[in-house]
Amino acid sequence: MEALTAVKVLLIVTSHSQFGDTGEKTGFWLEELAAPYEQFVQAGAQVDIASPQGGTAPVDPRSEKESSAATKAFLSDAQAKRKLAHTLVLGQVKDTYDAYFVVGGHGVMWDLATHAPTHQLLTSGYARGAVVAAVCHGPAALVGVKGPDGKPLVNGKRVAAFSNAEEKAAKFDAIVPFALETRLRELGARYESGPLWGSFTVRDGRLVTGQNPASSADTAREVLRVLREKK
Repeated sequence: MEALTAVKVLLIVTSHSQFGDTGEKTGFWLEELAAPYEQFVQAGAQVDIASPQGGTAPVDPRSEKESSAATKAFLSDAQAKRKLAHTLVLGQVKDTYDAYFVVGGHGVMWDLATHAPTHQLLTSGYARGAVVAAVCHGPAALVGVKGPDGKPLVNGKRVAAFSNAEEKAAKFDAIVPFALETRLRELGARYESGPLWGSFTVRDGRLVTGQNPASSADTAREVLRVLREKK
């Protein structure tokens, strides 16, 4: 399989570290950053990481307890850790990437869901022909993104994201600012989901979304398939 050395991918993470007013810490989910990072780098792509505030992005402490081969590889990769410690400021990012991948974690629900620079970046990127992808709570960043027709990008498209059933099972349904599955449906998305906590990824053209942490690597692999088709 040919290397995608000329391809540039931007991983987008949250800067938000507070879980509502519970006093608990949140942030991005480590597996959802580490697994896609590994997939894209192994494919030969150039990978950058950006967040609303730039600098060090907060990892959800609970996700650090769930280690996998991908998270261990990421945490032992000096270049990956350097990129995470010095994330780019989303509002200053130039729209030159071939794919944008929004990493999940509950923090996204509080900042990226209402972050205009992210919405503008993804709106213009998609209009230009880039792939837009998100996993788990990452699709919360898509709620303000528009398609070329001016309607919500997700309108009429097949989309996966963290399900209401999973939010309830995790006992966070009363804490999050909105129910992600419900909001996507309200925007006209054709929401789909697989079994709780199992890998489930949906592609609709250049929009690729995954349901939960287990979907991270598969969602990234689907993005790579789209990028190879475009070459």
